[in-house]
Amino acid sequence: MYKRIQDLAAQKSDYTAHNLSKLVKVKSLSGKEDKVQQELMRQMKEAGFDEVNMDGLGNVIGRIGHGKRILAFDGHMDTVDVGNMKNWDFDPFSGEIKDGYVHGRGSVDQKGGVAAFVTSGKILKEIGFDKDMTIYFVGSVMEEDCDGLCWKYIVVEDKIRPDFVISTEPTNLGIYRGQRGRMEMHVEFTGLSSHGSAPERGKNAIYMASRAALEIEKLNDRLKSDDFLGKGSITVSEVVSGSPSLCAVADYARLHLDRRLTWGETKESAVKEIEALLDPRQSTVSILEYREKAFTGLEYGMEKYYPTWKMEPDHPIVQTGEKAYEALYGKKPVIDKWTFSTNGVTINGMYGIPTIGFGPGNEVMAHAPNEKVPVSDLVTASAFYAAFALMM
Repeated sequence: MYKRIQDLAAQKSDYTAHNLSKLVKVKSLSGKEDKVQQELMRQMKEAGFDEVNMDGLGNVIGRIGHGKRILAFDGHMDTVDVGNMKNWDFDPFSGEIKDGYVHGRGSVDQKGGVAAFVTSGKILKEIGFDKDMTIYFVGSVMEEDCDGLCWKYIVVEDKIRPDFVISTEPTNLGIYRGQRGRMEMHVEFTGLSSHGSAPERGKNAIYMASRAALEIEKLNDRLKSDDFLGKGSITVSEVVSGSPSLCAVADYARLHLDRRLTWGETKESAVKEIEALLDPRQSTVSILEYREKAFTGLEYGMEKYYPTWKMEPDHPIVQTGEKAYEALYGKKPVIDKWTFSTNGVTINGMYGIPTIGFGPGNEVMAHAPNEKVPVSDLVTASAFYAAFALMM
């Protein structure tokens, strides 16, 4: 059966590549995914999925089967923008298939995984998949702006809570079993303005922020590390200040902090570390909130805290992934982790749903110019997804 899955995935390589090309041609920034979601629905219906729907946030959810156990595949349909066009050697939205690659923004991050799981659904239908299982194929939204928001909606509002999830973010065809978490914080400083000709009369909030920034730089060097996920990190990514005029001492300043969390670090511990560096009479620390409108018109949000997560190597979902890969290719897969953040922060980090990643393309291409994914990766991924479902 696994040989047949391999053969079917290879036979459908052009089908998968052309589906991805169509998705890449549709620009789909966060909150503006409506047109690409319509195209994805069309592809799922054409592939013979049992049911295809769009929820209130705009997530497209295709279904195959109706059994008790629930397996879900996730791939986000929004992308970042293209940046400086001078850095691109080709049209970011051409979707050109050339020299064994599909070219364009989102081909790796991460419409390639979605095109591959559409093909896997088509394969499962063709082989007569009849296990006591429901499989959801989720084209999710707004991940680039707020990782995991889409899955908060799916679990809380759609009432869909899978038993297992595979993220199709790029893994270079390895099995990824975790990632560092992250959070966004503001540190605000309150000073006292005075005329710029007599700064000694005031309390300069910019100086307060500057001294704190230097302490935060030192803090980065002593943060915790994990043998698998690596070290936590922190950086100041923005400085904002205010004063009555440019001829006055600044009475307000704000630092924006990007904090990456390794295993064992939490939002509470991260906030306490910053508070320990500050004078509470002059400063406050807060975790940011995300709240935006989806293209459907629905406003939704969550705290900008994205928990660290990892699966142990002997967990059944990791083991099943390894066995499925070996059944297809006769060798062990690379087991690793993402350096960036994914929807796994909510799926596993918040809700504890067992999760692994397997996706086409190399994550170094994510958010980079000249993004492209090998068609051979799409073939491997579509075979893996079908084999995993068969082995569960």
